[in-house]
Amino acid sequence: MAANFSKIDNVLNKKFDKKKVKIRGWVYRKRTLKDKIFLVIRDSSDIIQVLASKGSKAWKDAQKITIESSLELEGKLREDKRAPTGFEINATKINIVGLAEDFPIARDTSPEFLMDVRHLAIRSRKLSAVFRIRSKIFYLLHRYMHEHGFYEMDPPMLSSAGSEGGAEMFKLKYFDTKTAVLNQSWQFYAEAFANVLEKVYCIAPSFRAEKSKTARHVTEYWHFEVEAAWMKMNDMMKLAEDIISYVCLNIVKENKKDLDILGKDPKELLNIKAPFPRITYKEAAKKLKIKYGNDFGIKEERALMKAYKKPLFITHYPSSLMHFYKKRDPKNPKVCLNFNMISPFVGDEIIDGSERESDLNKIIEILKKEGKDPKQVDWYLDSRRYGAVPHSGFGLGIARLIMWICGLDHIRDTIPFPRTVNRISP
Repeated sequence: MAANFSKIDNVLNKKFDKKKVKIRGWVYRKRTLKDKIFLVIRDSSDIIQVLASKGSKAWKDAQKITIESSLELEGKLREDKRAPTGFEINATKINIVGLAEDFPIARDTSPEFLMDVRHLAIRSRKLSAVFRIRSKIFYLLHRYMHEHGFYEMDPPMLSSAGSEGGAEMFKLKYFDTKTAVLNQSWQFYAEAFANVLEKVYCIAPSFRAEKSKTARHVTEYWHFEVEAAWMKMNDMMKLAEDIISYVCLNIVKENKKDLDILGKDPKELLNIKAPFPRITYKEAAKKLKIKYGNDFGIKEERALMKAYKKPLFITHYPSSLMHFYKKRDPKNPKVCLNFNMISPFVGDEIIDGSERESDLNKIIEILKKEGKDPKQVDWYLDSRRYGAVPHSGFGLGIARLIMWICGLDHIRDTIPFPRTVNRISP
């Protein structure tokens, strides 16, 4: 039976003009006139307009059917430039599969209500386009990494301590006596694994118990993380910009229709070609006229990006702002061999990376200066005790990458079921 039905995007073709086609999907829109009923049908691939005329076999079911009802239909296809996607099916038969109750979502519905019914709101054409792009980005990241000799390694989601530490950890009881945390990052495990397979990556959820209520923060997000032995900071930056360029180019090639639905100009993404501009933290602070040593927030990053149409690398942040595992610059220990990548147009940080400190004694010295007990990360330090090599890595927030590529205003629209400070359902 399935072979008899076509996906909508397959029948949107002049070669089927005036020929019989069969599709199935859901009613996206309905408009009733005196002797005609217009339906817009959606499936996972696209939408198409359907006409049911009074007196036809499809008329009775077209009258009965409601928004978001599922159906199977057949009819003759014809090209019609007035239709939403340029074609219309003159229905000869409609089979209602699941008759929907009154759909609760109407135009001008509040964002909060849409989040309450997120399981239904994801049916919108806009979000369908976003999620097709999201799926393709995941695929492209995997494809690039495998084509360039990286091995995928899955981290545990439960750990005894966080990689970033602090109050941003979700804690839970682990059996009777122990406490566990949800993983903030794969990095510590990756550094151990880089001594095994040298070039490794993962795409996995990360959890941050941040109480931020901004348009670019969620508490659970998918993290693309990379770690490689023998690579220094500049090597890792080159890899990062090549990956971003690769994703942007291929999204334009393979998801142009979805970009059109979202109103995103593909030329912006075609311009994203390596190399990307680079400035130091010191240069950025001077441009922004902020005090040296202060961290950058969203306002500073977005102000800085007004001058750039490609992602921007900011490098060599003050050591005082950086975690213990980021390598201090041998030429100037007051700064680190680290980098952030800021997206153009949106102006958000999408990548945080660095060369890792490989000297055990230096790490212990930094931890003690910060008042931390090296024993808390003793297993992590074994990678320095037993055959340490230069190595680097980065983490990319996939939701922020999608937000930029799709031209979205809020990170919640990049995630099927987002988790925020105030939302844990549906």
